[in-house]
Amino acid sequence: MTSNELKVLIIGKVWPEPDSSAAGSRMMELIDVFKSEGWEITFASAASDSQYAINLDDFGIKKERIELNSSSFDEFVKALNPDIVLFDRFMTEEQFGWRVADHCPGALRVLDTEDLHCLREARYRAWKKGRGFKESDLFNDLAKREVASILRCDLSLIISEYEMSLLANVFKVDESLLLYLPFLLNKIDENTLNNWLPYGKRNHFISIGNFLHKPNWNAVLYLKEEIWPLIRAEVSDAELHIYGAYSSQKVQQLHDEQEGFLIKGRADSAKEVVGNARILLAPLRFGAGLKGKLVEAMQCGTPSITTSIGAEGMHGNLPWPGFITDNPKEFAQRAVQLYNDEDLWREKQRRSPEITRGRFDKELHSVRLIERMKEIHKNLEAHRHQNFIGSILQHHTVASTRFMSKWIEAKNSD
Repeated sequence: MTSNELKVLIIGKVWPEPDSSAAGSRMMELIDVFKSEGWEITFASAASDSQYAINLDDFGIKKERIELNSSSFDEFVKALNPDIVLFDRFMTEEQFGWRVADHCPGALRVLDTEDLHCLREARYRAWKKGRGFKESDLFNDLAKREVASILRCDLSLIISEYEMSLLANVFKVDESLLLYLPFLLNKIDENTLNNWLPYGKRNHFISIGNFLHKPNWNAVLYLKEEIWPLIRAEVSDAELHIYGAYSSQKVQQLHDEQEGFLIKGRADSAKEVVGNARILLAPLRFGAGLKGKLVEAMQCGTPSITTSIGAEGMHGNLPWPGFITDNPKEFAQRAVQLYNDEDLWREKQRRSPEITRGRFDKELHSVRLIERMKEIHKNLEAHRHQNFIGSILQHHTVASTRFMSKWIEAKNSD
C-alpha cells in the first residue's frame, strides 16, 4: 500500500452536507485526508439528491449513484476494484458489505461509525422512561447489528474515547479492530484569534443543530419549556436564536418574538452566526459521539454551556470553555452569569484553542489513520485470521443477506 494511485470507494448513507450536520463535516475531513495522500476517491450513495449536498466534482471526487438490493452494484464494484472501501455508518455496511466482500475480497473494509447509534438509542429510551442511563440498556437489538458490523470490518473509526471504552470493555471488541479518530481540526492560529469578535460586539444566545437529529430537537424543547424562561427572567432584553437545517412546522411553531425565542432555520454560514453570538447553549439530554456545534463554538471563540453528555469525549482533562451542568436551574444561572460578566466570559473563551489543539489535531490523527490503514492492508490475511468471530459473522451474513437481497431484487423486477 505504498502507491499514490490507490482507489478509495466511500459508500455514503447520504450525500455529504457539511453545512447541515457534524456527520457531513466529518465525512469531508476524511475525504481531505485521503486526497492529501493522492488517492483516487469515488463517492457512491443510494440516497436521493439534496440541494444542500456539497458538489463533489469541485473536490475532484467521482460521484456514483447505486441501488439497494440490486446486482448492478456488483458489476460497479468489480469494475472499480477499489483498494479501500469506507462504509458511512453501520447501516451502509449491512447493505453493501457482503457484496464488497464477495467481489473485492482484497479490499480493506473500513467502517466510520460517526457515533455509536446503540448508545444514543439506549440513552434516549432511558430518558423517555424518566430514569438514568444504565450499562444494561446497551444490550439492545441495535447494538447487536452495530457491533456485528464492526466485527465484520477490518477497521472501525470511533470518534469518542468513551465509545472506544464501551466497545472494548462492555462489548469485548478487540482493540485491533478499532481506531480512535476524533474530529480533525486545524490549529487556531493568531490571525483567527485576533479576528474573534470581542464580548462587547456580540449579542444574544444561540442554539444550532440539524432538526432531523433527535437529540437536537429535544434540546430545543428543553430550552423552550424549562431553561429559556429562567434566563429571560434575568436578562429581559436577550434573545435566543435557534438555527438548524430542516426545520419543520412543529419547529417553526415554537417561534415567539415576545419571549425572544426566535427560530431562524438554516444558517447560510454556521461559523458566522456562532461567531456573532455571545454564548452557545447545548442542553443535550441524550446522544452519542462528539458534538460538532460545540467544536464550532470553540473555533469561533464562543463560550458554551452544555451537559455532561454534550461535553462527553470532548475535553479530556482540559477545562471547559464555559460550563457543564445537568441541572436546568444551574444551567440558566450559569448562562446569565456568563452573559453578564465580561471578565469571566473572556477567561472561558481563552480555553478553546487548547482543546482544539490538544484533542483534535488534524495532522497528528491523520498520520495515525493512514499508518494504521497501511499496516492492516499489508497484513490483511493475518489480520482477518485474528478476527475469527468476524469471519463467522461475515459467512452467515453473506448467506442470509444474499438470499434476502436477491429475493427483494426479484420481487422488484416483477
